[in-house]
Amino acid sequence: MSQADWALALTVLVGLLLRGAGLWLGGALRPDHPVIAWASAVSVATLACFVTLAIAAPAGLLATVPLPARLAGLAGGALAWRLSRGRLLPAMLGGLAALLLARLATG
Repeated sequence: MSQADWALALTVLVGLLLRGAGLWLGGALRPDHPVIAWASAVSVATLACFVTLAIAAPAGLLATVPLPARLAGLAGGALAWRLSRGRLLPAMLGGLAALLLARLATG
């Protein structure tokens, strides 16, 4: 086995151990526990960072979409999230629909 194979195997093992620890800890704590609230806040902050980067400095195919269309998608997703009382799937679909409509409108 090469050094790269060992590194990959070790990375997979550590990832699985961390996931298992997270499941064990998450199952042992109440939903209103401060550790769960902290983990939730970190995950929301991470998602917000990715969305901000996708809008401000997109890569790949998204880089071909003009900024006004990306901002329209953000506004559509935020509006759908608000109207659906914080549900993620309607927000994602609303944002995607607004992005596509704005992209078609801008040519």
